[in-house]
Amino acid sequence: MLSNFACHPENSKGRLYNEEPSLFRTPYQRDRDRIIHSSAFRRLKHKTQVFIEHEGDHFRTRLTHSLEVSQVARTIANVLRINSDLTEAIALAHDLGHTPFGHTGEETLNECMKNFGGFNHNLQTFRIITLLEKNYAEFHGLNLTWETLEGILKHSGPLKKSLKDMYSFSNKEYKFNLDNYPSLEGQVASISDDIAYNSHDLDDGLRANLFSFQDVTKLPLIDESFNFINRKYFNENQLIKQKHTLRLFFNNLVLDTINQTKCNLNRFFSKPLNSITVQDIRNCKHQIVTFSDSCAEDLNLIRAFLFEKMYRHEEVEYLRGKSKVVVRDLFKILSENVDLLPLSWANLLAKDHRTEGLTRLVSDYISGMTDRYAIQKHSRLTGLKIFS
Repeated sequence: MLSNFACHPENSKGRLYNEEPSLFRTPYQRDRDRIIHSSAFRRLKHKTQVFIEHEGDHFRTRLTHSLEVSQVARTIANVLRINSDLTEAIALAHDLGHTPFGHTGEETLNECMKNFGGFNHNLQTFRIITLLEKNYAEFHGLNLTWETLEGILKHSGPLKKSLKDMYSFSNKEYKFNLDNYPSLEGQVASISDDIAYNSHDLDDGLRANLFSFQDVTKLPLIDESFNFINRKYFNENQLIKQKHTLRLFFNNLVLDTINQTKCNLNRFFSKPLNSITVQDIRNCKHQIVTFSDSCAEDLNLIRAFLFEKMYRHEEVEYLRGKSKVVVRDLFKILSENVDLLPLSWANLLAKDHRTEGLTRLVSDYISGMTDRYAIQKHSRLTGLKIFS
């Protein structure tokens, strides 16, 4: 049974374009299914998480990352008795707007777009699901429910002024309050992203031999997990201990989030939990779904470790440099030669006033590319093989 402060599907604010309800799916289940069947979701399979897609078959991609986030999000949602279908939909969609080559691609495309409104992957996700996906005759985008759109747009919290100014959000149509927090479902999807990448980036870094397991066991939170596992499985080999340690660390982050969120609900609201509403959650001046203070401090040290040892490792930096060249060249060439865009994209410029001009259209096109397609397109247009 859902909590009173959960998003109940029968109370949904609905969709921008009215549709007949499904006979056997709730609105949020329908949203989740539309996201999974979208072209943008399928392309995540070949988009970088940290390692460029062709570097190895076992490293995370944006797709596997999104699946891991949704798994964590559903678990937390079920314990808190909020809507797990809505939480899952938000989690699955949260990275749809990511460029090829991960955050490197995003940073480079933002530099290219600095005089044209900038680029942000979270806002690009919103653009994809409200405009760029074209699967239906009746409307642009996926026509998701108001609650799913709100959770995706604000899953990282209220929008900063710079992000508000970056794009037009058609607020006359959707009427979002960009200054408050989203539902608990959106907040759970956000923190599940943090839990997933902090855990799996350690696993991928170990697999790539960017640092040793001995280095990892010296980190806060993980040291406690390792000591427990080492006592319990003393005679097992290091690989088994490593997998068990990271799994326990992952589990402890989930438990910490659940416990702290329950504390926050009691801390931030003076009335009984069963009388708190969804709007009370949105109006709260504090983020409710959080890590404990001690866990958050320890995670900052783990993030610093990953930044130094992994995200800025010389091998990763070498590939980052190549990625920047590909994105910059593609943006310059396509901006100067609109005839090189596929006909369907070029037609958008002429027919759809919401494409906001050529540079935004080029940005949309490049950001939707997979790693492999961007590399191949760059090679065809320049005759260069940046990645061999």
